[in-house]
Formats: sequence, C-alpha cells, structure tokens
Amino acid sequence: MKIRIIEEHGYSSALLGLCLSYNQDSERMAAVAEKLRFKGDGHNKFLETIAVWMDIDAARYFWQQFDTYRIGVTKQSESTMHTITTRPLQQDDFEHPIPTAHLQHLNALIADEQWQSVKHDLPESFLQRRIVCLNYMILQRMIRQRRTHRLAEWRTFINEVLRQTEHPELLDEGACE
Repeated sequence: MKIRIIEEHGYSSALLGLCLSYNQDSERMAAVAEKLRFKGDGHNKFLETIAVWMDIDAARYFWQQFDTYRIGVTKQSESTMHTITTRPLQQDDFEHPIPTAHLQHLNALIADEQWQSVKHDLPESFLQRRIVCLNYMILQRMIRQRRTHRLAEWRTFINEVLRQTEHPELLDEGACE
C-alpha cells in the first residue's frame, strides 16, 4: 500500500469562515478551531472546507471498505477494464504474493487479451491506484471509526494521513498529546 498526499488546501479559508461566527480576526481562530475540532454536530463544520487530494495504491479488498465513505469523497481510479491487458502482471502488482501458477494463468489470459476472464480471476490483493479528494471531516471520521479495525491497511492509512497532513491535530485527539 502506498499513500501520498498530492495537495492540501483550505486551512486559512476555514479559519476565515470561523471569523464570521466569532467576529474576531483570523489569528485567534486557530485556538477556536482546536476547541471545536472534535465537538461534532456542526460545531466543527469548518473541517469540511479543508480539502486533501491523495494518490493511493491499495488492494481491492481495502477499496471495498474505503467505499463506505461516499459523502464528501471523490475518487478517480485506474480502470482494470482498459489497463489490465496492457502488460504482464508481476508479484509486486499485488499487496501479498499470489501462487506462481495463478500469476501464470492470469498472464496467459492477458496474452490472449481476455480482459473479462482476467477480471473474474483477479485476486482481491491486486493493487489499484486511485486519486482521492476528501476533506478533514471525512478523514477525522475514518480515523475515529477505523483506528482499531482488524485490517492492517487501515492502520497504515491512518498513520500516513497523520504523518503527511499539515494539521494532524485537527484529525486525531491522540495527535494533540
């Protein structure tokens, strides 16, 4: 699994929006944002205006769970229909090694350009790349809901988000300590 934040924007604008509610200058709003970040019920709606674009390579089984988060998330993915037969597959195209005989089977189907058969037989550990646009509100929810998930990829995702975002203290109470 590979995760890279491509862009992050909106922190200053989010604080400016908070100014409207508190009739104060934006320099004081960072402290207000820290007080409101985990309140929920609309108190932390400023988090929705901080946008993050990510480049993620993850196994299909991870994407199935990631797709639970539909509101406020836009995804563009690598199309297996259009790309699966462009080259032979290798072990590093999978999150976990697959049996050599199965890899050979897939590559024989690819050589014959039988993309539908390849898709049918493709293991869940096949890595798919997506460009994802979401916001701090969604990231905070993912961290809260998936922190103790038994799928190890969620811990990897959370750790990388907290390591790479500009304001992890807005996403995770543990990052504040």
